[in-house]
Amino acid sequence: MRTLLILLALSCLHPGRLFAQGQTSVPADSTGYFCGICGGACDTMTFTKPGVCPHCGMTLIKQTFAERREVMKNYTHQMTVCFYLQDGVEVLDFAGPMEVFSYAGFRIFTVSRKKDPITTQGILKIMPEYSIEDAPPADILAFFGGNASAAAGDAGLISWIDGRRAATSYFFSVCTGAFILGKAGILDGMSATTFHSSIEALRTALPRTKVLAGVRFVDNGHVITTAGISAGIDGALHLVSRLKGEEVAKEVAAYMEYDKWVPNQGLVVAK
Repeated sequence: MRTLLILLALSCLHPGRLFAQGQTSVPADSTGYFCGICGGACDTMTFTKPGVCPHCGMTLIKQTFAERREVMKNYTHQMTVCFYLQDGVEVLDFAGPMEVFSYAGFRIFTVSRKKDPITTQGILKIMPEYSIEDAPPADILAFFGGNASAAAGDAGLISWIDGRRAATSYFFSVCTGAFILGKAGILDGMSATTFHSSIEALRTALPRTKVLAGVRFVDNGHVITTAGISAGIDGALHLVSRLKGEEVAKEVAAYMEYDKWVPNQGLVVAK
């Protein structure tokens, strides 16, 4: 039985120390075993031995308390991700990143033009949680391929995206979802990528964007575009790594058995 040693009192975290049950402080260079960040209560627990978290099943990570304190500074707010899904959206374009962000402890919700059911690739029916009329703001706004040209040509949607700029920390696209971001002006003056067979079309559509072929993802700091399908998983893991640390991203990849992921296998233009 793994012994629960310390409960990190995040609400009263002092910059110089970590408070623990039954003691006044913990030396910063002491080590413990911590859950990979999953968004649950076990994120604040420390264990004395390596193994698997009994609460969420993620492999425990060895860290000093100073390292854990730095990591946990980013989690006072559970980041939200808005997945915009248009009718005809590619299943794997959004399902892969959805798994990544979910396992990493982000709160995800789905939005479409209306609340009516949409059909992905003519196969799977999905009921969006929100329409663009009532969707709440999100930290990350994500767009995906599959009938993306119709979404990019929707003036109402483009206006909605433009209205979300101030409240959105990161924009993310997979495959031809880049056309949607481009139409909204999000990619002006930036570098971007898309599905390999759509590179030339994106260059034509976005003359003010440097469109790159042969890269898994392009990170402009607050705008991340990826190539098609499986590259969306790489881009999502990259963003998780930026926001929650590489160890967390590695743990998510291992949990998903996505053993092809190589950290930083993309182009980082700006951080």
